[in-house]
Amino acid sequence: MSDGTFVRAAALADVPEGVPTPVLVNGKRLALFNLGDTVHATDEMCTHADYSLCEGHMEGCTVVCPLHFASFDVRTGAVVDPPACDDLTSYPVKVDGDDILVSVS
Repeated sequence: MSDGTFVRAAALADVPEGVPTPVLVNGKRLALFNLGDTVHATDEMCTHADYSLCEGHMEGCTVVCPLHFASFDVRTGAVVDPPACDDLTSYPVKVDGDDILVSVS
């Protein structure tokens, strides 16, 4: 759960549209997803097999894990396709100029 404190996670220019991008924020491994008009943040690791979703690919608003093809809606963290059963944790994001700010507390 977030306490509302936002910290800088990355520069907007370093998170290409449609490319899952790994970042470390306050010791948490996150994935940033630039959807063009919004940026979203979730935990980086797939809940099914603990594999980096940043090695996967995007299909619209969905990230697909390359290991067993579980997929998640990056806007909410919700599982879209099995074999994953557990949703990802998603985090509040703000864009301030060229900075992507995430609340992970």
